[in-house]
Amino acid sequence: MADPSTSPPLTRASVAEARERIRALVHRTPVVTSSSLSAMASGSGSGPKPKLRLWFKCENMQRVGAFKARGAFHALERLKKEPGWLAGGGAERGVVTHSSGNHAQALSLAARANGIPAYIVMPTISAAPKIAATRGYGATVVFSGSTSVEREAVTAKVVQETGARLVPPYDHPDIVLGQGTLGLELQEQVEQAMAAEEEQMQAAGDATQQDRTKRKKKRGLDAIIAPCGGGGMLSGVALSCEDTGIRVFGAEPSAGGADDGKRGYESGTRVEAVSSLTVADGLRTPVGRVPWSVIYERRLVGGFYSAPDDAVLRAMRLAYERLKLVVEPSAAVPLAVVLYDPEFRAMVEREAGDEGWDLGIVLSGGNVNLDALGGLFAAVADEGGDGASK
Repeated sequence: MADPSTSPPLTRASVAEARERIRALVHRTPVVTSSSLSAMASGSGSGPKPKLRLWFKCENMQRVGAFKARGAFHALERLKKEPGWLAGGGAERGVVTHSSGNHAQALSLAARANGIPAYIVMPTISAAPKIAATRGYGATVVFSGSTSVEREAVTAKVVQETGARLVPPYDHPDIVLGQGTLGLELQEQVEQAMAAEEEQMQAAGDATQQDRTKRKKKRGLDAIIAPCGGGGMLSGVALSCEDTGIRVFGAEPSAGGADDGKRGYESGTRVEAVSSLTVADGLRTPVGRVPWSVIYERRLVGGFYSAPDDAVLRAMRLAYERLKLVVEPSAAVPLAVVLYDPEFRAMVEREAGDEGWDLGIVLSGGNVNLDALGGLFAAVADEGGDGASK
């Protein structure tokens, strides 16, 4: 990647610049709502009863099926501007990363779009569909062992043999800024939807909606909750909300210690290693140094919350039933927190009060093995049938 010292500052303005840089290269994914899920989130049983209206940012509809395309395209656009990289044959030598997930496919696609070779180091135990998808985007797959030490050793060998430039999945300013573009889109899309809704209600003379509009101090989101693995996307979203008044929270699976961000945030020390077999396999990584500087050191994230794997699978099933969307387990973690974590729900009830919150939820991706999908859904109980999308 481009030398981090040459990267733009980690600010909201830099996220806006990143959006212009990749505007023509990625999708402006839709934002959808569900009255039934908002009602479930607001609660009617025992326990906290926050007032919530949910807005879902559908990055499962992004290129390669995940938000990772944003960071990969932005990283390559920045790399091409590095003085001497193109002239010195950098494009011919290519790029390399180690990943068995969405970043592998994202970098492969971005490299192919630029006519640049891509080398992807993947563990031999990687799922066959992921290997095939990565190769399908034109990358050369190089196999390694499954530990981080083994992957990094093979990656270093590829760099030595080819001269390819390493593009990490999350721990670099250019990746953070690229991922943060989804946060800007989400904010603008919700504001536009609210404005259109208000116009319709005013035209129809709906006094209830007009009263609600008057109570709101401002039009738009009150908060966003996003999944966190390495933290590139969460920190980017946090930058996109800087000085807007929109609060940002991280969501993690709690299984097997995958809630490293939460533990590190609460202790004040970044957790540097994670070993977990959570079903949310995209979130099995520790928060990187660059994301941590935004998330914790600058306090641009207001806190972390977590959910167990059974709650994640229930939320994943609800997204399918109520939103008619296929999302991967990692993408369902924020919805699981919103629906089932009493700590998060109590916080919202306390801090949002009677006015409630308009809450953005990032559905980060939809790359799930379809052969396994039925089994994942069968592992959890139906919570109200296959209700109509609302």
